[in-house]
Amino acid sequence: MVDFVSKYNIIGGVILVLFLMKVSEGRARTMNNTDLSLIPLPKNIVYQKGYFELTDETSWVVMGEESREELNKIVTYFNRKIQQSTGYVLSVKLFGNENVIRIKVDKTLKLKDEGYRLEVSSGRITVKGKTAQGVFYGIQTVMQLFPSQIESNLKIETIAWKAPCVIINDEPVFPYRGMLLDVGRHFHSVEFIKKQLDIMAMLKMNRFHWHLTDDQLWTIEIKKYPRLTEVGAVRRNADGTIHRGFYTQEQIKEVVAYAAERYITVIPEIEMPGHALAALTAYPEYSCTGGPFSIRNMWGVEEDVYCAGNDKTFEFLENILSEVAVLFPGKMIHIGGDECPKDRWSVCPKCRKRIRDENLKDVNGLQSYFIRRIEKFLLSHGKSMIGWDEILEGGLAPSATVMSWRGEKGGITAATMGHDVIMTPSKWMYIDAGQGAVEVEPIAIDVGKMLDSVYEYDPASEKIPKELRHHVLGAQANMWTEYATTPEYTEYLLYPRLLAVAELNWTPKVKKNYDSFVQRLNGLLMRLDYHHVNYHIPLPEGPAADYVAFTDKTVLNFHNSRNLPMVYTLDGSEPTLSSTLYRMPIVLDKKTVFKIASVLPFGKLSPVRTIHVVKEKYSPRIDKDTKVGLNLWRTEGDLYYVHDVKDAYWTGPDIVPGFDFKPLLEDKGAYCYTGYFEVPTDGIYFFSTEMDELWIDGKVVLSNDGKLVRHSCTRTSMALQKGKHSFRLLMINNNIGGYLRLWNEKGFRIALEGQDLSLPPNEILSH
Repeated sequence: MVDFVSKYNIIGGVILVLFLMKVSEGRARTMNNTDLSLIPLPKNIVYQKGYFELTDETSWVVMGEESREELNKIVTYFNRKIQQSTGYVLSVKLFGNENVIRIKVDKTLKLKDEGYRLEVSSGRITVKGKTAQGVFYGIQTVMQLFPSQIESNLKIETIAWKAPCVIINDEPVFPYRGMLLDVGRHFHSVEFIKKQLDIMAMLKMNRFHWHLTDDQLWTIEIKKYPRLTEVGAVRRNADGTIHRGFYTQEQIKEVVAYAAERYITVIPEIEMPGHALAALTAYPEYSCTGGPFSIRNMWGVEEDVYCAGNDKTFEFLENILSEVAVLFPGKMIHIGGDECPKDRWSVCPKCRKRIRDENLKDVNGLQSYFIRRIEKFLLSHGKSMIGWDEILEGGLAPSATVMSWRGEKGGITAATMGHDVIMTPSKWMYIDAGQGAVEVEPIAIDVGKMLDSVYEYDPASEKIPKELRHHVLGAQANMWTEYATTPEYTEYLLYPRLLAVAELNWTPKVKKNYDSFVQRLNGLLMRLDYHHVNYHIPLPEGPAADYVAFTDKTVLNFHNSRNLPMVYTLDGSEPTLSSTLYRMPIVLDKKTVFKIASVLPFGKLSPVRTIHVVKEKYSPRIDKDTKVGLNLWRTEGDLYYVHDVKDAYWTGPDIVPGFDFKPLLEDKGAYCYTGYFEVPTDGIYFFSTEMDELWIDGKVVLSNDGKLVRHSCTRTSMALQKGKHSFRLLMINNNIGGYLRLWNEKGFRIALEGQDLSLPPNEILSH
């Protein structure tokens, strides 16, 4: 059977080689030992001549008695992978020097516990680790030395399984190399999680932070409290759909064991005292008000939290944590501690009494009391507590580890106090943001978090005194899923940025080089294809919209974030490797369906960007006397789609100076701005909006009806004559995908071609 990447090798043939030679404007490079696609990059590599070839006669040699049982498990793990792709069943011997892979635990190695020494010669491969985990990582490097097809789950007949001869001494910079997956907003299956654990193991990552509970879902079975999953694992969305999911304790054990086989520790997160509405919906008696509640079907911070003045609350949480502690053998349990509003505590009689009885200063002191009490319980069960940097508020619990997410300040403060720190600042480590320009990327919570900025992050910030940097355990990538509604899109956001996080945690800072990383990345992307990972490929960026109007001619100019070659068509057909290579700006003077895609070095194309180029006459100005301000119309009701307002009764208008939806935040219904805007010159103007519908000069130019939108990603252009033009902007205060429309940017944005889109100033608006 022909696999995905082999298909490119077979179909491309001479055509693909010539194409890539043309793209790079140079000759094709022959693979040599210095072109190794290793991620993370090892600490030290000595390149040798020659290759070791894996054959059906190759054997494992497990050396030493002390660690034989654990090493045999490692052999079993890699034998399964090797057999799938090669068909070879490698035997295990006690002795042998030729055509063997020798592995050994050598505690005398002058390396960290996860370090290893690897020697590849033409006759043998030898992997020695300070621990069995080090051996495991050494073999992961061996797997990356073999052709990428070694990751295939189908047998491939046509590959010479050669690994270049090298000597590698390697160890990680940081002991904590983590990734968080949020399943409390959108649930992900056990199989999806196993798939990510496989990739993490390939990248030598060793901590999986499982965000299991939040205001929107409770996803872990607790035997003592069945309503947590009966009620707390079912969210009724505003549009009438239902989102549900939880893991049985048997499934939890299955994932934990799967991770352990890959030397990954699973850290569960059970949120408290805030982000607890799913639990309180099931058991409202542990809140300050007693409920009733319903699971939050929009994102954001919920005011209802666990009651810190009720001893029964702590009994409830301790019973939960007792079951959690048994399921997760790792040392750490994450208790959240972030974004806890204290409004309910401020007026709750029980909480106020607790503050008096414990001689606490205020509600911040009450949070500290809450955290310390939970920490004491965890310590009694042989666990240590980890939490977000808000656990610093009111005084840090004595043995807690801090995850610094609101920047680096919390981590620096904690390290100065002598506490261990995991750096996960949202500016660099929240990889749920888009990784390209807003006009080309799918919807996300933020935009422009590029691969290079993630790669360049240094967890051991220079802001931390040198003598305290040993408290920095490492960095963690956080994959929050408010927008990641499907497994495919979750991976699109995760990769390849997770590879950058793996390298910044493992590779010494002096060895890191982004250009080298990008070159090596291509080999790893081919491996991800064998795991069917939907990773991000930079899309062609340039025109600010996918509808480009012109009156005489227009020029399309493209680039992408990794300087990949691009191919395009002008006839509406899908680009292929044989399509025209983009070399310079494209001049168009007639209606065209333009399609363009980026090309990875091994021939895989990005998703196609389609741009409709349309010749227009200038939309004529409106000659009319107008007054400063806009008309604002309102209608009431539980509305969702544009057709819901078709026969609505509108009140108004109120005359307002400009766009401002904030005063309307709590109101249901719909709002409609009407009026005029004035443009200073004839030209092509680009528009964007996050509202439901925008009309210009009597026609709909942008519609977001029923869509989740953010950051003005819906865009178009229009030819306008100098002067005034009418508009109608409709906003329905609905909840789509967890986000209220009012949380988006106000109004619409406008700009003359070639300028940045911005809100129109009030002085050009009138009615």
